[in-house]
Amino acid sequence: MQTKVSTKGQVVLPSPIRNKLGLRPGDSLDASIESGRVVLTPRKIRPKKVRIIPDPVTGLPVMDLGRNAKPLTSKQVSEILADFP
Repeated sequence: MQTKVSTKGQVVLPSPIRNKLGLRPGDSLDASIESGRVVLTPRKIRPKKVRIIPDPVTGLPVMDLGRNAKPLTSKQVSEILADFP
């Protein structure tokens, strides 16, 4: 995939790359140079899908991250919940 640098020094990441990494507007990236290449690395990786559903036992709201989701830290939970109204 090809992209260009604008006159303001901005680069647009192609949507397939943004989608694969789950990048959203406002997400932070670390920029570095490695072997003559510009490398952009997301500062945090967000879960692909987060839902709040009622717990089947208690009826209270719980977060559902899907079947193969890794356990989240308290910090990650706080960041996810900050995105919900």
